[in-house]
Amino acid sequence: MSIDELKKKTGQTAKLYFEGYQDDRPYDLWRSFDKDLALDLSLFITGQMYAREKLPHPTRQLVAVATLTALERTEELKLHIWAALNVGCDPHDVAETIFQVAIYAGMPVVNQGLKVLKEVLEERGQWPLD
Repeated sequence: MSIDELKKKTGQTAKLYFEGYQDDRPYDLWRSFDKDLALDLSLFITGQMYAREKLPHPTRQLVAVATLTALERTEELKLHIWAALNVGCDPHDVAETIFQVAIYAGMPVVNQGLKVLKEVLEERGQWPLD
């Protein structure tokens, strides 16, 4: 794949996942320190890993939500809950994914994850759930 094709794929995947997201994105932070490295990271993470078609985008985002919940990475979790909803994940499925983490990581991280989910749903005008 040429660099131009990779850049295009990266842009398409970033738009699919993060369109409408208003908070700071990791890419913006990276870019403020090192533009070249930010581009390299973005091309790899978004253009090669997240754009892979081995797993469907909704599945890939639910994996990210579960992992970030377990690791208590709430800022990044917010970004990936947003992305999960953008790629068609049902909010109930996102909540169930977060609840599943309790078995391995405990209820405190589940509570944090559900707070982040609620915050995202409120921002998107999707709260309360039916």
